[in-house]
Amino acid sequence: MKAVVYEEPFSVAVRDVQDPSIQHPNDVIVRVTSTAICGSDLHMYEGRTAAESGIVFGHENLGVIEEVGSGVTSLSEGDRVVMPFNVACGFCKNCLAGKTGFCLTVNPGFAGGAYGYVAMGPFIGGQAERLRVPYADFNCLKLPPGEEFETDFVLLADIFPTGYHGCELAQLSPGESVAVYGAGPVGLMAAYSALLRGASKVFSVDRVPERLAKAEEIGAIPIDFTKGDPAEQIKEQTGGEGTDKGVDAVGYQAQAHDASHEEPAIVLNALVETVRPTGMLGVPGLYVPSDPGGPDEHAKHGQLLVSIGRMFEKGQQMGTGQCNVKRYNRQLRDLIIAGRAKPSFVVSHELPLDQAPQAYEKFDKRVEGYTKVVLHPGHALAA
Repeated sequence: MKAVVYEEPFSVAVRDVQDPSIQHPNDVIVRVTSTAICGSDLHMYEGRTAAESGIVFGHENLGVIEEVGSGVTSLSEGDRVVMPFNVACGFCKNCLAGKTGFCLTVNPGFAGGAYGYVAMGPFIGGQAERLRVPYADFNCLKLPPGEEFETDFVLLADIFPTGYHGCELAQLSPGESVAVYGAGPVGLMAAYSALLRGASKVFSVDRVPERLAKAEEIGAIPIDFTKGDPAEQIKEQTGGEGTDKGVDAVGYQAQAHDASHEEPAIVLNALVETVRPTGMLGVPGLYVPSDPGGPDEHAKHGQLLVSIGRMFEKGQQMGTGQCNVKRYNRQLRDLIIAGRAKPSFVVSHELPLDQAPQAYEKFDKRVEGYTKVVLHPGHALAA
């Protein structure tokens, strides 16, 4: 089959790789119809992880089941399904607690597994024509047949639940105000989720005009951090108090306010200043224990200078960690079906699989309006 294979920093290629096969009775094989490029993929693409040449990327996957293992009970050939980026067993201590992003079974020695991602287990990615799904009864979410809502549903694999998870980590309640740092796909999904949850004011902090415009379109208040301290800009619009809650949808490659260099802890520290005393911070933005491209020796080992004293002084709390997609994807699917949510507003390009190398390059450089790319294996779509 054709698949997107990592070669070296800033280089991926579409190559022939071995077709997946049933390895366990609870596996299914899915013919992938949509698979998205994630901002997290760019960390590997840029050489900012320990990813090795040959890894097949892709953890946001949707398709139709082609083959069913003998132990699968709830799925059939022809079912249309979307898979959480978390590969999970469904029966370990963490899965039983609903913390499927930290499964203790699928990736021995590590809490959590994922398709096509460094250190997240042996699972081949889905930026390919086919995908093997283990523990399929647990990991597949059934969708209505056909092609309706295709680009909405593929976002259920990661960014829509992850944005929602940011609000959940911050314990955002109806009527509260929230500042979301980052207006990339996850940040926009966090702002959108905050509005779905009934936030009174949603501030969206970024520096890219197209992203800020998109945030404003959905009802968020855009804050350009190159035009002044974002915490001060937000305080001016909240009576000097700051917001009730805050979400970091940026992570460890955060940019300084003048956008001239990276400052890995700048968003965390900005949130401490932005959120009012006793407020809550939700951090779904990715932080890693090892960053080969970190700006200093501490950052290269995931050690950041965070204003913990100021946070303690303000009595704030912080929730962190990757999204437990299964906790949210069923309900978010039903919001899409009911017409109450349309997350595909973030999708800028739909392309065939063979255009993945160009898409990665343009998405990484943030050029030509590339904000979120969905690849369609087996199709010659372009938009």
